[in-house]
Amino acid sequence: MDIIFWPITNHVKATINRTFEGREAWQIVSTSVTTVVVVTNLFRFLFQKEENIIERTKKTAFKLLRKIPSIKKKIDEELETVTKNFEDSMKNKTKDLLYITQLPKEGMGKEAIFKSLDENLSLGNYDWKGGQVSGAVYYFNQDLIDLVSAVYGKTSYTNPLHPDLFPGLCKMEAEVVRMTIDLFHGGPDAVGSMTSGGTESILMACKAFRDYARDIKGITHPEIVVPITAHSAFDKAAQFFKLKIRSIPIDPLTCQVDLVKYKKAINNNTVMLVASAPNFPYGTMDNISTISEFGIRYEVPVHVDSCLGGFLSCFMEEAGYPIPICDFRLPGVTSISADTHKYGYTPKGSSVIMYKEKKYRHYQYTVSTEWPGGVYGSPSVSGSRPGGNIAVCWAAMLNFGRDQYVQATREIIHTTRYIEKGLRRMKGIFVFGNPVTSVVAIGSKDFEVYRLSSALEEKGWNLNALQFPSGLHICVTRQHTQPGVADKFLDDVRDCLDEILKDPGLPVEGKMAIYGVAQSLPDRSIVVDFTRIFLDSMLYTPVKEIKY
Repeated sequence: MDIIFWPITNHVKATINRTFEGREAWQIVSTSVTTVVVVTNLFRFLFQKEENIIERTKKTAFKLLRKIPSIKKKIDEELETVTKNFEDSMKNKTKDLLYITQLPKEGMGKEAIFKSLDENLSLGNYDWKGGQVSGAVYYFNQDLIDLVSAVYGKTSYTNPLHPDLFPGLCKMEAEVVRMTIDLFHGGPDAVGSMTSGGTESILMACKAFRDYARDIKGITHPEIVVPITAHSAFDKAAQFFKLKIRSIPIDPLTCQVDLVKYKKAINNNTVMLVASAPNFPYGTMDNISTISEFGIRYEVPVHVDSCLGGFLSCFMEEAGYPIPICDFRLPGVTSISADTHKYGYTPKGSSVIMYKEKKYRHYQYTVSTEWPGGVYGSPSVSGSRPGGNIAVCWAAMLNFGRDQYVQATREIIHTTRYIEKGLRRMKGIFVFGNPVTSVVAIGSKDFEVYRLSSALEEKGWNLNALQFPSGLHICVTRQHTQPGVADKFLDDVRDCLDEILKDPGLPVEGKMAIYGVAQSLPDRSIVVDFTRIFLDSMLYTPVKEIKY
């Protein structure tokens, strides 16, 4: 080998010597440093990012294009227009009300506060109580509201961060967790904790398995395998915890994750396998039994995200609608997230993250031992937590009881299947995959489906828009099981389709046109800008301050 490479080495050395002959030391050093920087960045560009080289090239090209003055000016003008549109929308919603921008010198009385509260709560245009909204509000019952209002009143100033002061809150949280574990067939070793919602539950699972893999397996470049239909909270977790996501496409017909590509994505850096039961976009469920087998074979924890439909799926067999097993009965399933504040019908702000074994929950915790304020430990993202949220969740679950959960599940699944069947009979649209719980998604090959969204909005309906491909979905709640609601929805869809199909080639107009344009933009950083502007508009305050 030395004989082969010796001439090459001599040639390279001679070339370098000739190149730097007669140069000063600073020139040699600066050239060397520049070469190293260029080569290092080129290497990172080619090999160290998730996207393929085509995607990386496109992103880099668009980033450079945005720096060209004429293009930058045009983009800035468009962003200003979007900003104005979003702000005008918020202004129109609040135009009849005053903004309080300074703390009143003397406190407002109870009557004035409730008057202002009622004015603020009356701003929405959608009849969510009447069932014309997809998801969002999963149950509305005055008796339950009276109960949780009274319970929250008793516990509104409590905080489980201080267990010595409020040990009863810890007991109530433990009971919520244990009841939920029982519903998902967890064994005696299964544990969990409450969080503020599904996103936090997912964040906690990702942190736990990242830290577990680092400690037990020495993995320092953690990756998680995630179907593209999994909740965006996994992407948030990846940003927070420096995880690399292996995004796996779905089968376009079944809308379930492609298991062949899923298996290929598992490697020595994989710390977590993700499956949805069901996923948010289409309401379909991944083949969790096979993913469970992957987890056992490769010794990687499997997380099942049941945030959306978990408190339906655990009652469906008893309600007469059996589905494939998707809980702790599968040996590879290591953790499950389920939202009590959805089909658990508890007030907003509660979810449960469960683990098959206590060793995993230990890695969810955050512990600081060197703080001058003392040893600090917290089970989730928050330090202080509202004890009232724990208490009202506990009270609502106990008040509802198993029989009422089963009955509610029966009514919701029956209504969902009724709506799905009606939609499948309509010309011009199709249903994505085979929904398993309460979500039915539709698309169209004949017209731009966002036109249907706009048309239904004019009739008072608020549905969820999907992208890649374009679609809509309705998430059925107890509000939709009220007499006549499902039939009204199907009738309105049918009427809208009759009108749309008279001229299926017309473009989308109104705010959904922006959604369609955003979906088609190759430079996704502009979509990020749009989204930031929209989030800004949610906290819009008048330029002219109206002082109290």
